[in-house]
Amino acid sequence: MPMHNWKMVDAGIYHAFHHRWISALSDFLNAENLPSDYYALPEQVAAGFGPDVLTLQTLPPDPSSNGSVATQPRPKTRFVAETATEFYRRKKSSIVVRHVSGDRIVAVLEIVSPGNKSTRDGFRAFIEKACEFLEHRVHLLLIDPFPPTKRDPEGIHAAIWGEVVDEPFQLPEHKPLTLVAYECGIVTRAYIEPIGISDLLPDMPLYYEPESYVMVPLESTYTTAFNTMPKRWRSVLEMPDTAQ
Repeated sequence: MPMHNWKMVDAGIYHAFHHRWISALSDFLNAENLPSDYYALPEQVAAGFGPDVLTLQTLPPDPSSNGSVATQPRPKTRFVAETATEFYRRKKSSIVVRHVSGDRIVAVLEIVSPGNKSTRDGFRAFIEKACEFLEHRVHLLLIDPFPPTKRDPEGIHAAIWGEVVDEPFQLPEHKPLTLVAYECGIVTRAYIEPIGISDLLPDMPLYYEPESYVMVPLESTYTTAFNTMPKRWRSVLEMPDTAQ
C-alpha cells in the first residue's frame, strides 16, 4: 500500500491512524522479533518527550548471551551520514533524559505528527528532545509522513543533523517525506530513506544496541493500520492527489 497524503485530512483523523499504526508496530516488536531480554511499550513518556514506541531492556546486557545481539551488516538505505566524533550538539541543553521506569531505555520509535511542526516552540522542543536521546545514546527511528515546512525545509533529519555537523542534507526531488534510523555508538550514524507520497514504505532498522537492530516492516504495519480506518476516510485518502 502506498504512502498517502495525510494533509488531505484533519489532524484528528491522522491521530486515529497514528494510534493504530503505533499499535501494529509495537505488536510486531513484541512478537519475538526483539531479543528475549528486550520489549516495546507504546505511548510512554520519558523526560517530557512523547515517543511513540519505547524499546527497553529488562537487565543490563549479558556478555555471555547468544548471537541475538551479534554484529549485523549495515542496513542499505539511499543515504548514510556519520558524525566524525561523539554526538555533541553545538547548542547544549541542561535537560537530562530519565528512565520511565527501572528499566533501561535503549531505543525510541517516533512517527511525526502535525503538532510537532505547527509552532516554532513545538518544533524546537521536538528537535531538542530528539537530540537529547541521541546524545545519551538512545537509538531512534523517526518516520515523518509530512512534507517539509518552513521550519524544516529539507526535512526532519536535516533539522536534527544541523545540530551536530555543518554538512547540510538535501532531500532529493519528489521525495519530500523522511524515514531515518539513528545508530548511537562511539559515533552517531544516520540511515536516511526519503520517500514520496504514493511510494511503498521500505523496511527500516530499529537499533537496540550499536551494530544490532531489527528491521521494522513499515509497509505491512501501515497497511494493517490503514485497513482499520473508517471507509469514509479511506476513500478520501485514496482519491487522486492533485496537490503533488
